Amino acid sequence: MDKKHVSYAGRIVMVGFGSIGQGVLALIQRHIDMPRENVVIITAEERGREVAAEMGVEFHIRPITRENWQTILDPLLGPGDFLLNLSVDVASVTLIQLAHDKGAFYLDTCIEPWVGGYTDPKLTPSQRSNYALRESALALAPKFAGGPTAVLTHGANPGLVSYFVKEALLTIAKDTGHKAPAPRDRKAWGMLARDLGVKTIHIAERDTQVANIPKAPGEFVNTWSVDGFVSEGSQPAELGWGTHERHFPEDARRHDFGCGAAVYLMRPGAGTRVRSWTPLEGPYHGFLVTHNESISIADYFSLIEGGTVRYRPTVHYAYHPCDDAVLSLHELAGKNWTLQSNKRLMMEEIEKGMDELGVLLMGHAKGAYWYGSRLTIDQARRLVPHNNATSLQVTAAVLAGMVWAIENPRAGVVEADDIDHVRMLDIMRPYLGDVVGEYSDWTPLQGRGALFPEAIDASDPWQFKNFRVA
Repeated sequence: MDKKHVSYAGRIVMVGFGSIGQGVLALIQRHIDMPRENVVIITAEERGREVAAEMGVEFHIRPITRENWQTILDPLLGPGDFLLNLSVDVASVTLIQLAHDKGAFYLDTCIEPWVGGYTDPKLTPSQRSNYALRESALALAPKFAGGPTAVLTHGANPGLVSYFVKEALLTIAKDTGHKAPAPRDRKAWGMLARDLGVKTIHIAERDTQVANIPKAPGEFVNTWSVDGFVSEGSQPAELGWGTHERHFPEDARRHDFGCGAAVYLMRPGAGTRVRSWTPLEGPYHGFLVTHNESISIADYFSLIEGGTVRYRPTVHYAYHPCDDAVLSLHELAGKNWTLQSNKRLMMEEIEKGMDELGVLLMGHAKGAYWYGSRLTIDQARRLVPHNNATSLQVTAAVLAGMVWAIENPRAGVVEADDIDHVRMLDIMRPYLGDVVGEYSDWTPLQGRGALFPEAIDASDPWQFKNFRVA
């Protein structure tokens, strides 16, 4: 458990020190062989000072803005250093450019805009989508090729779930007698998914953590960043759009730029419910919250010939957060998406529960297959301090991405889908609780129409029309 994965002589500059920053610091000290005085934290608030002191690292309250980012960060970075961006409201593209110019590594868990970028009324829904943010970051890849490694959007999801998809595909192939060799490149992975008949991939997550302090009126409660969740929940619902789909939703729109792998809906993700399934929860309604992996996975597995997309799966997040977060979202929506005055991150007050996070691959010969992590709060607390079940799934992925960047120092700009999933899962697995796979005969049509008739398409249960609820 205390294995050093890599030795590192550079400085780590951590921007942001919320739940993920505090949770990952112990993992960095445990698994990266480096002096602890080589870590410096730049954050916008007092929260976390005690954790930094406990870990023996520098802690500075210096909010990063459009106006001061260069003044604050430029003196701290040099060749071979690591800019670890775990902030909100700090533009990722700006920091990626800075890291490249300074010869430093980079990693984030989300492509962030500057403050207000998620909800700016002057921007169209397409312009404030994750699709647009991803395109802006990937536009750096050609000119940064062969430069210092910058790992984009590498947390639990996006990040870890991309590795779950590949592992799930290999298991389905083995269990269905598929004889093709394990894929070695992007095209081969797309061919495997197509040949197995995978039509739809959900990132299917159910958080059952419960605290001994109930949510109060006027309070937003969550097991990870409140600001981060509200920001992504306020963006348009987005999903990778598969080639098998025949019914285009009335409020769906296509982007007029970029890879074309995704569509968005004219409604916020936190106000859009979809049907999904996990082994322990069974059928549930999740929120179609936009995430980078919904786009990157659909893009990665696309097969394109002569400019025509021949195969692409539909991919989206189906998130059921902890029950207090659901109540918080209900109140938020009722206030027309105006955030509550009080915010609380659930940590020490959590009494029980787990985060069941995985990928649900559907449409293949065995119906549906869920593969992922079941991590309880008790397991998380035994494994690493300053984590809950949700944060540890993220922080383990942050650690793995940092290790990979140091081991592969000149990879340029990369996403999780581009990285060796075997190496990544080897690093993360000790912190994921029970990693399991389970087949199911569930489809989104089971039990439908019993009380009221529904407009469903029974000829193909794996279409988005059948998953969407409202």
